[in-house]
This record gives sequence, C-alpha cells and structure tokens, in this order.
Amino acid sequence: MSFSWLLETDSKSLRSVNGSRRNSGSSLVSSSSASSNLSHLEEDSWILWGRIVNEWEEVRKKKEKQLKELVRKGIPHHFRAIVWQLLCNAQNMPIKDQYSELLKMTSPCEKLIRRDIARTYPEHEFFKEKDSLGQEVLFNVMKAYSLVDREVGYCQGSAFIVGLLLMQMPEEEAFCVFVKLMQDYRLRELFKPSMAELGLCMYQFECMIQEQLPELHVHFQAQSFHTSMYASSWFLTIFLTSFPLPVATRIFDIFMCEGLEIVFRVGMAILQMNQAELIQLDMEGMLQHFQKVIPHQLDSGPDKVIQAAYQVKYNAKKMKKLEKEYTTIKTKEMEEQVEIKRLRTENRLLKQRIDTLEKESASLADRLIQGQVTRAQEAEENYLVKRELATVKQQNEEASVQLEQAQSTIRQLQQQQSQAKSNPRYTEEFILQLERELVQARLKEAESQCALKEMQDKILDMEKRNTSLPDENNVVRLQEELIGVKLREAEALTGLKELRQQVRDLEEHWQRHLARTAGRWKDSPRKNTVSELQDELMSVRLREAEAQAELRETRQRMLELETQNQIHSNQLRRSEQEAKRLQECLQVLTNQNKALQAELQERKRKQAEIECKNKEEVMAVRLREADNMAAMAELQQQISELEIQKEEGKVQGQLNNTDSSQYIRDLKDQIAELKHEIRCLKGQRGLPDPPNFDGIHIVNHYVPDDEPYQSSDEDAVKIPHLLESHPRGNRITLHPNLEDSDSDGDSDSMGLQLSVPPNPSHKTTTV
Repeated sequence: MSFSWLLETDSKSLRSVNGSRRNSGSSLVSSSSASSNLSHLEEDSWILWGRIVNEWEEVRKKKEKQLKELVRKGIPHHFRAIVWQLLCNAQNMPIKDQYSELLKMTSPCEKLIRRDIARTYPEHEFFKEKDSLGQEVLFNVMKAYSLVDREVGYCQGSAFIVGLLLMQMPEEEAFCVFVKLMQDYRLRELFKPSMAELGLCMYQFECMIQEQLPELHVHFQAQSFHTSMYASSWFLTIFLTSFPLPVATRIFDIFMCEGLEIVFRVGMAILQMNQAELIQLDMEGMLQHFQKVIPHQLDSGPDKVIQAAYQVKYNAKKMKKLEKEYTTIKTKEMEEQVEIKRLRTENRLLKQRIDTLEKESASLADRLIQGQVTRAQEAEENYLVKRELATVKQQNEEASVQLEQAQSTIRQLQQQQSQAKSNPRYTEEFILQLERELVQARLKEAESQCALKEMQDKILDMEKRNTSLPDENNVVRLQEELIGVKLREAEALTGLKELRQQVRDLEEHWQRHLARTAGRWKDSPRKNTVSELQDELMSVRLREAEAQAELRETRQRMLELETQNQIHSNQLRRSEQEAKRLQECLQVLTNQNKALQAELQERKRKQAEIECKNKEEVMAVRLREADNMAAMAELQQQISELEIQKEEGKVQGQLNNTDSSQYIRDLKDQIAELKHEIRCLKGQRGLPDPPNFDGIHIVNHYVPDDEPYQSSDEDAVKIPHLLESHPRGNRITLHPNLEDSDSDGDSDSMGLQLSVPPNPSHKTTTV
C-alpha cells in the first residue's frame, strides 16, 4: 500500500463519516463509499499517520497542502505528542538537557505559579488533586520557563497551554514544545508584561469585525463592549478556557500547523453564528452569552465551527497593513505619553517652586513688616526723646533766666550790703538765706546740665541704633538667616517634643521598674529573671534614647549646614545675576561704542567728500579767474598795440608830411571801444584796477629814434595766438619791466614780453 493511496483513502473515509461528498480528481479530498465502517477508518488513520511520522521531512516539503487538510480534520490522540513536536520542530532541542538543572534553581515567580496551579483545569482528573503529579509537573515546566525567559517570567494563561501539552507528552518534551511556541508562534510577545502583541491582535480583530460584521460592530460600540472584554482570553489561551476541551484541542491542532490565523478565523465564525442573538442583548447579556451560551453550542463537536472558520475572509497582506497602522498609532501614543509625563513633571516642579516662592515671599513680607514696625517704634522713641530734649532745653532756658535773675538779685544785694555797711539794716541771717538760695539755684542749674547731657547721649545712642538698623541691601541676607533660624527652631522643637515624650515613657517604665523591684525579694526566681530581663530592656531603651538624642543633634547640625549652603547658594546666584547684568551693560556699551565709531567714520567720510568738492569748486573758480585775466591781458595788449600803431602813425605822418589826423581818430575810437569793453568786464567780475593784473605784467621797451620800430598786423595777433596755444592750468604772465638794450644805456627799447611758468612742454615766449 503506497503512501499516496493511504492519504487518499483516509480522506475518502473521513469525508464519508462527515456526510459531505465532493469530487476531486488529484487532491486528497474525494468521495468515499458509505459502506466503510469506523474501525476500518481508524485502522487506516493509524497507518496513515504512522507513515506520515516516519516520512515527515518528505511529507512536509512535498505534500504540505494535503498535510494541512489532514490536520484540520484532527490529529489522532495517540499521535498528537509526536506530531506537535514535529510541527513546531521541537525535537532534539539543546535546552532539553538543561531542564533538570533548571529545576534545581530558584525562580522569583514560584509564589505566583503556586497560587495559579489550582486554578488550571480544576475539573480535570490529572490536575484537580492538590499536590498531585499533574500539578507538580505543571509547576516544574512553568518554573523552568520563568528561569529561561526572565523578561516574560510567568503570565496568567500560559499555564493552560502547558497543561494541554502535559496531557499529551512528558514534562521535558512539553517544556521544549512550550519554548518553541513562545519563540516562533508570537506567544512570547503576547505574554510580555506590556502585552503589546495582544493589543495588536485586538486591533486587527476589531478591524475585521468592522469590515465583515458592520452591524455587530456598531452595536458593540453603542454598548461600549470592547473587543478585549471577550476576545483577549481567546488569543492568550487559544480557546482553552472558553471552549470545551475536545473542541479547543482540535483548534490547537490547527494552531500548531498554521499559527494565530486560526484564532482570528474561529473568532469571526463564532461572531457570525451568534450575530442575531448578540445584537438583541446589552453589555451584561453579551458577557453572559459569551461565557455560558457559546460553549454549549460546541458540545456537538468542532467540525461545524471549523468549517465556518474557513469561510471567513482572511487577508494576510491587510493584516500586515493593520499591524503597521497599529504600530504608528502606538508610537504616537507613546510620544504623547512621554510629553504628558514630562509636562506633568514640569508642572509638579513648578508647583513646588511656586510653593517655595510663596513661602519665601511670606517670610520676606513678615521680615519687611517687622522691620517697618521696628523703624516705626524707633521713630516714635526718637520723637519722644526729641520732646524730652525740647522740655529739658526749655527747663534749661528757664533755669538760665532764673540764674540771671538770681545773679541780678545778688548784685542788688551786694549793692545793698555795701550800702548796709554804711547803713547796717540787714542782719546776718538774711545774708545766709540768700546764700542758701544761691546754692540751690546753682544745684538746679547743674541738674539741668546733667539732664541735658543725658538727653544728648540718648540722642546719639538713638542715631547709632538707627544707623545699625538693616537697610534694604541687608534685608535679603537677614531674611535668609531668619528662614534658616526658623527651620532650625522648628526642627529643634520637634526633636524636643519627641525627647520629652521619650523621657515621659522612660519615667513611666522606671516607676514600674521601681514598683517591681520593691517586692522582688518576695517573688519567685522566675519572676526575678523576668525582672532582670525588664531591667536590661530598660537599659536598652535608655541607650536607644541616648542614640536618638545624638541622632537629633546630628540632624540639627545637618540642617544648619543645609541652611548655610542654601544661603551661600542664594548669594552665589545673586552674584551671577549681577555679573550677568554687568556683562549685558558691557555688551550694550560695546554696541553703542561700535555704533558711535561707525557714525564717526561716516562723518569723516562725508567731511572728506565735502572738502574734495570745495577744492574742486575753488579750482574751478581759479580757472575761471585765470581765463578772465587772460582775456583782460589780451585786451590790454590790443590797446598797447593800438597806441604803438598810433605813435607809428604820428611818426610816419611827420616823416611823410602827410595828414594823419583821420588815422589818429580811428585809432582813438578803437582805443575807446577797447577801454569800454575793459570797463564792462570789470563791472561783471568786480575785479580791482588792472595795472597789477595778478602777476601779469607789460614791459615797455623804448627803442632809439634812429632805429625805426617795425609793426605789422602779424605782431598784433601774436599774443592772442599764444594765449590760445597754452592749455588751462598754465599760468601766462606779462612782465612790465625796463631793460636796457645795451650796456651803455644810451638807447632804450620798447617791446612786450609774454612769459609762461616752467612746464615740460612750454617755454617762455617773448614778443
């Protein structure tokens, strides 16, 4: 009989028992004949699962789908132990050898495990007896795992899974399978103290209800019936605490093969089957329905609910997406919780700071009020002293007046005495009485002087006391010292009260001790022993009281040191604040200095620009003046030429004996026109008289009569041409000077000399 034939035969037999007929050509699920009996099916199932176990690796690789179908139909009871180990790969685990060593160790969770052992399967024969074998092996497995995984330790609910494993296999193998389930089947994340994986499962399951059963989801929301109220135990115990044990065992078979997916499917199937009844119930009714009604619905067997479970839509990709959404939500919640915690901490610290500041403010106010009251009292005393001083001064003045009167009276009496010598009318008794009155008057004067001096001393004392009063700068220091003194006083009062109470207690014990020792000689030895023990107890209490007194003294010293530390800290803080203020002032002054320097630089720059503009304007004015002077020199030159021409005309007229009057008149007209133009220029420029010409001079040379002076129109044009030929900026001067043409001096020459200051490109020109 081949292995594939056994698979096919078993599938046919099982489907015939269930009454379902389905055609399938090459799959495991096919129709079977109704004539097969149950014993034959059991025998075939045993043979089939035995072959599967023997050829497990090949079946797991090549016929995984057919294996899942068989597991969904249930694993035979006698094969569950080995098949569960094969499904989770728990065979030959190294940790199995450590199990015996783990049992010898002590776990911190032992008390919790012992407490919950009796609650695990309380009606099952293997676990219901106290200290039975079942409870002992269950405790061993739970203790061993709590030592292996100290982060998880022990969690309620995990004992039901271990109990089911112990019903199928020995404790060492159950321990290995449980370790595999925790590591590879997400159970470890479910049982962690934070139970983050359980929250994720609840979120995914609720989203499936919202999508596939929207009416029921709306009803749950209206009744505030959260998913965790009924479904958390489904995921933590794989239905072991909610369904009958046979049904839960069948579901656990599928869980070992497919994981937590079966829990989602079965949960949705249960809700679909009971949707109509749940919609009609309130919260309490729904809880009762989940706890009592639903378990009885499964008494007939698990086939119906398993078949309905595989009709449920389950999308693994969508579940991954929901997992990401839940992670994002939880991350935001954690960030918000951290922020809230930080804000609460800051709020608490601020409240403590506010309380401290309020206490300090109250103490400062008390101190200030006390200082003001003290100053008012001192002012009142000062006022009273001033009044007494004024009274004493008045009394002094009155005494002075009386003294003067007495002195005048004495003088009168002396005069009368001198007269009495000549006329002895006054007796010696009258003179003695007057002397006594004088002595009394002087005594009163001395007393007044002493009282005045005392008043002055009091005034000086009051002034010293006023100067010794705390000013505003010392108020803070005095307040801090007052706070420290009050704290030490309160601590001392508390310690004093406690010491007084202890003294009273010791006195009572001592009185009782005296009362007991008074009749000790009458008591029995046993009572004497008790009395001795009581005496020792009394001495111990006395030593304890001494130790407590020393402790109080030490605390008092520590409180004083803390107060001094606080005062020094406050002084340091004020010093830091003052230094910070000075630094800020320095920074402000530095910034102001920089701003002033920048402003100074800007002013200097503007001043330099203004000076440069002024120089340019002065240069332009000087250039214009030079142009004007050059024009005037040109006009003067023309006048000189015309006069020379006039003289030449006269000479030629005399020589030629011709009438040159008309020519002379023309020359005079031209000279007059030129002079008019000069006067116009002078009126426009406001220049001084032209003979000086600002360094421009005309030199007249006289030539001898025997040497005629030749003049022509070309000579008249030379000076303007020279003026135009030199660029601006070159100074042109006409020098009037008398120079001898020869060393004899017997002949004079008359001419014009035009000179230009030294320049690399120009030389002096003479006409």
